Amino acid sequence: MSDWPRIPFREEELEVAYTKPAHFMGPIVPIYHYPVSPKDGVRSALSRQPYFQICGIESDMFCPRCNPDNVARSFVLDGSEHKMGYNGDGRDMFGVQWEYIEEAMGCMVRPGHPLLEDMNEWPDKVVWPDVDSWDWEGNGKTSHEFLQRDTAVSCWLMNGWFERLLSFMNTQDALLALLDEDQEDALKSFQDRLSDLYVKIIDRHCRYFPEIDVFFIHDDWGSMKGPFFSPEVGRKFFVEPMRKVTDFIHSKGKFAELHSCGHIFQQLGNICDAGWDTWSGQLMNDTQTLYDMYGDRIMMQVTPDLFDPADLSLDEQRAKAREYADRFCNPDKPSMFNGYGNQVMTDAYREELYKRSRINYCGSY
Repeated sequence: MSDWPRIPFREEELEVAYTKPAHFMGPIVPIYHYPVSPKDGVRSALSRQPYFQICGIESDMFCPRCNPDNVARSFVLDGSEHKMGYNGDGRDMFGVQWEYIEEAMGCMVRPGHPLLEDMNEWPDKVVWPDVDSWDWEGNGKTSHEFLQRDTAVSCWLMNGWFERLLSFMNTQDALLALLDEDQEDALKSFQDRLSDLYVKIIDRHCRYFPEIDVFFIHDDWGSMKGPFFSPEVGRKFFVEPMRKVTDFIHSKGKFAELHSCGHIFQQLGNICDAGWDTWSGQLMNDTQTLYDMYGDRIMMQVTPDLFDPADLSLDEQRAKAREYADRFCNPDKPSMFNGYGNQVMTDAYREELYKRSRINYCGSY
């Protein structure tokens, strides 16, 4: 028996139940009369038994202030007085100083004071955070009402494995550490302990914020032109530490999403091996080909063929949505819609994509 019983599509579902912002600063979008809540829509999709094509509007972000990284990086979103984008200069969980850059609308490590120059230094120089001293209980109480929602709760965790190296070291030193045989053992032991720390942090999140559905972890691996390191290096230093964390997330009944920017299509095998449930590739990645290659191993977020809605009639926009759904909304190999393609998401396209994906995934009455 399926964990998520199939519910065929009815035309009445296309009535708008309510509207909401697409994201914390996004446009207002319609929410239809789904056969399940948006939260269960996400959970069923990540279980590879979707009811309809997930487009991102079915989830909302959660970044609790008790995690020092969120405060240091000006990325708090938990219903408190702290707001995303405020000038929140501060120190992260390892004491690294970050500063807000107005032009970039984000934070970066304050330059000129790297914690490490060589990974062999970490046992003497890295001070590990006391996670149990963070105000989990207080934050759990103040965020309780914020977390009572019918959308999936996506808890963002900044500074993954490679990004943590970049916060400790100058970029050239971090890249050298991935290639220097004399630093290999130290780097591997650090990554293993870092994963143990992340497991502990995630465990506390699950205990004090049980409403969380997805852990959305950042670890950028590339630029617009290509990855920062080879697939062989990625396999050597990142797959096993990541797998320790994703296995733990799954043991808690949650899902693991990797946010990794850049032209990193060569790394998809490593991302799959590391146990991630989904990854949203930026526009420079050919997500349609990656769906063909890896869609049976990971829930690919597929970017549609892009077009200017002003150049197409409503019927032509609907035809585009049907073409996308008929290729990528396959019950035997499901996918999700990649938000980097939102420029085509008109009301006509959204409605037709929802309808066609419902029929493709579950049939109709």
